[in-house]
Parts: sequence; C-alpha cells; structure tokens
Amino acid sequence: MTDMLPPIELHAPDISRWKDGGAGVDWVHAFDSGRTGPKVMVQALTHGNEICGAIALDWLLVSGFGPPRGTLTLAFANVEAYARFDPADPFPSRLIDEDYNRVWSDETLFGPRDSLELRRARALRPFVDAADFLFDMHSMSEACRPLMVCGTVEKNVAYARDLGVPGDLLVDTGHPAGKRMVDRGGFGDPASPKRALLIECGQHWERAAADVAIDALVRFLGLTGAADAAWVAANTRLPLPPVQRLVRVTEPVVAKSADFRFLVPTVGLSVIPKAGTPIAQDGDHVWTTPYDDAVLVMPGTRNLKPGGTAVRLGRFED
Repeated sequence: MTDMLPPIELHAPDISRWKDGGAGVDWVHAFDSGRTGPKVMVQALTHGNEICGAIALDWLLVSGFGPPRGTLTLAFANVEAYARFDPADPFPSRLIDEDYNRVWSDETLFGPRDSLELRRARALRPFVDAADFLFDMHSMSEACRPLMVCGTVEKNVAYARDLGVPGDLLVDTGHPAGKRMVDRGGFGDPASPKRALLIECGQHWERAAADVAIDALVRFLGLTGAADAAWVAANTRLPLPPVQRLVRVTEPVVAKSADFRFLVPTVGLSVIPKAGTPIAQDGDHVWTTPYDDAVLVMPGTRNLKPGGTAVRLGRFED
C-alpha cells in the first residue's frame, strides 16, 4: 500500500442551492409526475468524499429533468461530511461519526444509539422504504474498474444485467460491519419486486468516475421507466461493455491487528492465480488466498482498524 495521495481530477460541486428540495427534509428533492409509475430513489454522498455522485445529481437537477411517470426522489446523503471535503486531505471526509452505509438494519435505525450518520439515515428512511427502485452512487479509495454491487440477491444481478453497465458485477453475503441501504427490507428479499443497485464508479477522484456516474444514472432512470427512451439516448455518454462478468464474494479478510499491511498490490478486481499465495501480513498472522484465481474486491487499508474489512475475496463466474 502507498500513502501517496491519488490525483484529484474532479471538482466537488457547490450543492448549497439544492438544500431546500421541497420534500420536508433538507437536501432531498421529490418529483411527482402525477401519473402512475415507478417510485424511484437515487442517492449520492453516502460517503462525503465520494463526489462523483454529487456531480451526477447536480447535473440532473441543473438539467431540469422530471419523470414522465411515477415519482423520483434525489437525495444528497452525508452532506455534513461532504462539507468537510478538502482536496489536500480528502480521505477523512468519508464520514463524521460512523459509516452511514452500515446502519440500515431496523435494530440500528430504531435502536438507542446516536450519531450524525444515524440521524441522517433516520431522516431518509421513509424515502428509502417507499422506493420501488433504488440507485446508490459510490466510488473507491483504490484504483479499480467500475463495479456494480448487487447486494446479496440474484434478482439484483439480473437487474444489473438488464441495465447493461458496468462490465463487472458483484454479489456478496452482505457487509460484516453492518447492513447496507441496498440490503434493507424488500431490496434484500428475493421474493420482493423491489430492486436496488450500488455502483462503484471507479477511484474516488478520477475524471472518468463522473462520466460513469452520469451514464449509469441516465440508464437506470430509463430502465426503471422514470425516463423516456429518447431522453436516455440523448444523454448516455459511454458505450455498453461487450460483456458483463460476475464476481461472487466468498469471504472477507477482517484485520486482526493495527499492523495489517498488504503483501500484494492493492488493485481492485486483480486476480491472484495460485491458492495459498500470501496477500497480507496481519501482526503474526499471514493471510493467504483460499483458492486459485482469487479476486481482490475493493482492497484498502486507509483508516483500517482491528475488526475492519481490508478486502473481500471472490471468484469470477463465467
């Protein structure tokens, strides 16, 4: 791992003009077409330093877009953390008190704990629970191709294939640190018609991440029926990948000590050919790959503490 700061190629937009969206909760915009149709929600800034989603929502709001049918909710989530984003030191603004995307179980949301992120999640929960289709826009700390996190259920994998982007899809067993928004309620229930996708648009501040976010947002609105085909065709900006491949996560690598360090390059979706290859030193423990062709899914050790997930391991499925 290197402590060098990645290039900051994106400019964090001023979203102050979007604070009052008329939805009764700050930084939330709700559009009702007045016609029967899907209930769609799109969220950016789950983490305050993942600015490509904010760029995409800012672009959509500036365009004056409104759904031709159904309802559309656009939410800037952790705006408190985003307000602290500093290009000279961009990693700390990921969160304030805790990870906003690990608090979405009923036990946590309706429990006694308190934090800034929990208060924000409690405010947005009614919008999340009302949505039929949910799209959560993220980016990654390390270099990696765009990746669609489909949660834990196959129905979301099928929906990502219908969307057509990006080229790499991920299905897992949930996050060990807490429930994500895309796994909440009907989104994580195989029998529910609800669908949820979480896109990782690339490395946090690479220029391409903004184009990925906007392109995927446009396609998602079209797939749900919240946008007409002509508008989608006029606003997509990237070609479809020739093929989509699925990574199935089998297990997390959870740090045992504060001395965790990788022994291999931390490039997301890289493949370690041989089982038993040492990939990390963790105090006296050495982590090795459990099988041939193990895929490193979103590795990263910035701000990693004992009990935190350093990487997840998976396999490509043909």
